[in-house]
Amino acid sequence: MTSKLARSLALCAFTALAVLPMAASAQDNAKRDSIISVSGEGDAAVAPDLAILSFSVVKQAETAAAALTENSKAMKEVQAALKSAGIADKDLQTSNFSVQPLYKQFEPKDGVYIAPEITGYQVTNGLTVRVRDLAKLGDILDSSVKLGINQGGDIAFTNDNPATTVTQARKAAVADAIAKAKTLTEAAGVKLGRVIEISENMQRPMPVPMAMMRASAMEKSDSVPIAAGENTYKVSVNVTFALEQ
Repeated sequence: MTSKLARSLALCAFTALAVLPMAASAQDNAKRDSIISVSGEGDAAVAPDLAILSFSVVKQAETAAAALTENSKAMKEVQAALKSAGIADKDLQTSNFSVQPLYKQFEPKDGVYIAPEITGYQVTNGLTVRVRDLAKLGDILDSSVKLGINQGGDIAFTNDNPATTVTQARKAAVADAIAKAKTLTEAAGVKLGRVIEISENMQRPMPVPMAMMRASAMEKSDSVPIAAGENTYKVSVNVTFALEQ
């Protein structure tokens, strides 16, 4: 009798343990059914206060040493001009430096491959410049090109600290989500409850590049006209609300 009683109690305990997860799962499903999830979007625009310039000094010569000497001389003059225009050391950064041989290619003769011949060397020295006073941007471009900048480069307008603008976009996104949730619950005849969860996805505006003018065109111009426009910061949120029964 004692053994049968023990087996019966064990069976009852096992059955209770098996039923508990099912009951908990049912309760969880009921809770999940009593929510509503919506998305909201918001944006805010602000004029840029920072320009990022990227350009290079490229020099060629018969030897690597000669090309390097010419390049270094031109880059020193450019950096000196930038510093005299008020650009701080922290806003100047070498972005690319390379020394490459220049080759002369030959056509195969009688089907025989002829190896290319080194005719000189090219030294490229890139510079990234952060300009915080946009009023000086045109003059800085003019002087840089005239002193030795001679390849590529672009201008990207951005913001040094967009926190205030991003906050405005966040508030607009949350307000948009709340308005959508109220519309949906009113249409469904239910009452909107507390916020259960909020997640955010912010899209920083990609710096819009502006191709720099050719050196010849800039030399004929007193100052390069610059239009900075506005940067728009976008924020999207996903908000989950409880529904009151």
